[in-house]
Amino acid sequence: MNKGTGGGVIAAGFSLLFFSFLFGPLIIMVITAFNSSSFPRITPWECFTTEWFAVLIGNDRLMNGLANSLFIGVGVVLISVPIGLAGALALSEMGPRLRAALYTVLITPILIPGVVLGISTIVFWGALGRGVGADYGSIFYDGMFLTLAGQVTFISAYAMLVFLARLQRFDPTLTEAALDLGASPGQAFRKILLPFLSPAIGSAAFLTFLASFENYNTTVFTILSGNTFTTTLASKVRHGTDPSLSALAVIIIAITLVGAMVHEAHTRRSQALRDGSAARSKIYGNPVLRVIVHPLCVFAILIGSISFLTYQGSQYDASVCKQQVLDEKRARQEQLLEEQRQRIKAQKEAAGATETGTSVKKSPSAFGGAFGGAAPKPVETPKSPSPFGNAFGSGTLAPKTD
Repeated sequence: MNKGTGGGVIAAGFSLLFFSFLFGPLIIMVITAFNSSSFPRITPWECFTTEWFAVLIGNDRLMNGLANSLFIGVGVVLISVPIGLAGALALSEMGPRLRAALYTVLITPILIPGVVLGISTIVFWGALGRGVGADYGSIFYDGMFLTLAGQVTFISAYAMLVFLARLQRFDPTLTEAALDLGASPGQAFRKILLPFLSPAIGSAAFLTFLASFENYNTTVFTILSGNTFTTTLASKVRHGTDPSLSALAVIIIAITLVGAMVHEAHTRRSQALRDGSAARSKIYGNPVLRVIVHPLCVFAILIGSISFLTYQGSQYDASVCKQQVLDEKRARQEQLLEEQRQRIKAQKEAAGATETGTSVKKSPSAFGGAFGGAAPKPVETPKSPSPFGNAFGSGTLAPKTD
């Protein structure tokens, strides 16, 4: 084997281990979502079932947490994206020294632990509510509001970083030219800067929504008596998990794959149209293939395929297979009990045979005959009828004579 072949084998083995490490847990969770076992496992395999998706949807507390997370996530996007954009524009208009100082201030919340942010949010808004005389039913003590405020304090910095990266490629002379030609600052912003920032706005909105949706460290303190999707999941894992969480993982993976495929189709189509290679391409030159690879068509095909598989899975009845598995478990349990009875019976028979074949002569001595002979009989002392032990008897009180 030459060096090139050996290097290829090592690279292939390393790649296999790397992708197994990345996707192995996801594959395991996908498989366990369709096993009828009440505990997430691959082996032993019992029956194929889709009932865990119904269990997931039927969990009211989890669904309420999902609704709360979606509401908070949308609110965080609507607040964090404008704040991040304003911070990025302010930094781009400042001098180097002041920019560095303000950048440090705006980026600091990302570096603070989420536990500290959660506790400080409760303390700050609670003190503010007491200062204005608000009662405990006001917004200052509302878990949804506190979670929204606590997440915005650091998630808006993520949006600012996205806008700063985009603004580094912007030519400020474009807005200056628009202002020189009579455009107002608002018109220059809406017609020149905002279209340039539109990709960054989409990226920042998506990033802030995900950061809000999956946040736990801050939310677990600020949500108070309420719950979000992540806090409910953490509570469910602590108190005992089941394959419904694996079903949730399957749904998330499916949504991610659909979004990735549609985005890839959109990117390739945009690049082909921008480069002018769409007419020369075998795919985009064909009217039928051009419609098939359109992002909307790709999305419709994927959603249709998932809907068909979901319908087919919901029609599958696993009750017969589950009954067979239950009967096998009962038969196995009876077999184990019978084997235990046989062992106990054999042990009793062996113990009886040992007692019958060996005669042991017991000694009447309390020490087991260690000192030989018969044990001495105790000397019996006649009892006196007097309760004083005959101390005042006729013989004891008579005077002694020499």
